[in-house]
Amino acid sequence: MASIIPIFIPHEGCPHSCIFCNQNSISGSSAKRVTPAEIRETIETWLDRYLAKQAHPVQVAFYGGSFTGLEPLRQQKLLGAVTPFMDQGRVQQIRLSTRPDYIDQDKLDLLNMFKVDIVELGVQSLDDTVLRYSGRGHSTQDVYRAVDLLQRGAFQVGMQLMLGLPGQTFRSLRRTVAQTILLQPDFVRIYPVLVVKGSGLEKAWQKGIYTPLSLGKAVLQAAYMKKNFDREGIRVIRMGLQPGDSLERSLLAGPYHPSFGEMVLSRLMLKQTRMLLQGQKESCPTLIINSKDMSIFKGIRSANMYRLSELGLLDCFVLRTDDSQARYQVTLRNN
Repeated sequence: MASIIPIFIPHEGCPHSCIFCNQNSISGSSAKRVTPAEIRETIETWLDRYLAKQAHPVQVAFYGGSFTGLEPLRQQKLLGAVTPFMDQGRVQQIRLSTRPDYIDQDKLDLLNMFKVDIVELGVQSLDDTVLRYSGRGHSTQDVYRAVDLLQRGAFQVGMQLMLGLPGQTFRSLRRTVAQTILLQPDFVRIYPVLVVKGSGLEKAWQKGIYTPLSLGKAVLQAAYMKKNFDREGIRVIRMGLQPGDSLERSLLAGPYHPSFGEMVLSRLMLKQTRMLLQGQKESCPTLIINSKDMSIFKGIRSANMYRLSELGLLDCFVLRTDDSQARYQVTLRNN
């Protein structure tokens, strides 16, 4: 796992106004464009103050914009600010985000020149109708082509996916998950759609045209996505937006919780527990979890424990911890 130095370029390089988007509200960054000097200062600060004793590789990550949509000279200046730290061995990786329709061989040649390792694609959905309703401005074919080019260029590929998009049904979401698995990205992020001030979705929500998912339904859908990606060996590196004052001030509606990812993991551990305990009431088996997962196993405000109690299962097992156990997994040991 890398230690990340974040550089925010909110909405740079993207002329589209996706219906759910207000990057400044989400990131908390102003509209002022970051300069190469500020990037160098930020990297120095993080290396000296926060990462001096870190054993993990250090990664500079550009967030918020469509990086390859920037003018080539702007890209070179931003990436060039990182180059000295790469040459010194103080930074090991560069990651950036962009749109699927902003990938071609010339753009990848430029990224290769500056030793970019990881490219995340703002895919959001693999349903063309949903993409159109969301104002994305790209198609599923753009995604397939971009992933193919990146993988053939030996880049690590990430895909950002959303749930609760306009026009998205659970059937559509399942198809997106299945198609993502076929593309075999290195990792995915899962974000529930939120209604924030200044987004196109704000007007649709105010008029009653758009209704966001409930928190419970968003957790269920994210749990479905993670379970399927886990089964196929595709890492889910984030679920839910990064909590922050700016986001919470701009939030109008939608399934937001500062511990959204933990809620999803708790839901999955509860489901595992229920399945393991089927037909085991009389034997009182031992359930094994990693000690780091105790709070997740119990759930926020012990929600999982209350649910197990309601099902008559709380007194049907003994819970033990074992730090050799895989994280977020529950295993059964018969006594």
